[in-house]
Amino acid sequence: MRSVNIADLKNRLSRYLQEVREGEELVVRDRNLPIAKIVPISDASEIDPDDLTLVASGQLRLPEKPLPASFWSMRAPRVSTRRAVAAVMADREGD
Repeated sequence: MRSVNIADLKNRLSRYLQEVREGEELVVRDRNLPIAKIVPISDASEIDPDDLTLVASGQLRLPEKPLPASFWSMRAPRVSTRRAVAAVMADREGD
């Protein structure tokens, strides 16, 4: 894993992004203090382009590993209609 200061990253962004495409991880530093990490997306061909846009804007993080198979066999929690309506109403009042 390489480490790079912001000024160097700005000056050579294309080169560093090419290294990330090749699998390298970068730690970004501000005055030698680590502030961020740039990591390659594992398999971008399977990711929805809209999701990639959200990832790029920082609004979405991709999972680091898939959900376990047992997740899908778990029973869903039971929530009464009254409680669900109360939750929706409380959420709408908050806006």
